[in-house]
Amino acid sequence: MQYTLKKSLGQHFLKDENICRKIVDTLQLVPHSQLLEVGPGGGALTKYLLQLPNINFKAVELDDEKVAFLQETFPSIQNKIIHKSVLDIYAPFENEFTVIGNFPYNISSQILFKILDWKEQVPIVIGMFQKEVAQRVAAKPNNKMYGILSVLIQAFYQVEYLFDVSPNCFNPPPKVMSGVIQLKRNNTTLNMRSERDFFLLIKTAFNQRRKMLRNAVRNLFDTDFLQNEIFNKRAEQLSIEDFAALTFKMK
Repeated sequence: MQYTLKKSLGQHFLKDENICRKIVDTLQLVPHSQLLEVGPGGGALTKYLLQLPNINFKAVELDDEKVAFLQETFPSIQNKIIHKSVLDIYAPFENEFTVIGNFPYNISSQILFKILDWKEQVPIVIGMFQKEVAQRVAAKPNNKMYGILSVLIQAFYQVEYLFDVSPNCFNPPPKVMSGVIQLKRNNTTLNMRSERDFFLLIKTAFNQRRKMLRNAVRNLFDTDFLQNEIFNKRAEQLSIEDFAALTFKMK
């Protein structure tokens, strides 16, 4: 059975077995008894994941054709596919689970926000992204890549950029490099007034990242407090801890 590639779903299928094995080897180094693969596509990673012993495995795939292909090619995947978009599902396991995948590039940021919704249940994520997105997630302050994704993910996870993946490893080759990153949930909780305030502050600060912070977030703080010298900086110069501390001073 053959399948077609759908540009609309951001599909680029991994064909390099060395990269597949490298990703699965990374997974083997962390505890994982329940595993969700996002976007299995043609099954490049799936065929390895299905061989792992003592794993409660599920895969989430939106594309009808890929679901049919996976079921025909890997009989053991029967009843393990969730035939929906990952953005539309509830957490597929009751307890903690690990997330792995060659994430569809057109919704990769949204997938990361979905993982933040599930963070109480997801201690580890190993994922392939467009390299620029992977770099943004891993970026530190005072770097032009540092932004909303960097701060929101790193507030809850340690991010490690693992390795680059060349376009030639895919069919069809994307026009960009890819990168694999690992997220490990932080052991300590960041002290903030509330996640809602924190998310609002980050989004407001980076929406006008070229402006001095004072101008970008002036509606969130009292005028007197805005005289504090931290507001002379731009958003990308503040650490995650700086932002968390500021939430206690918001209106």
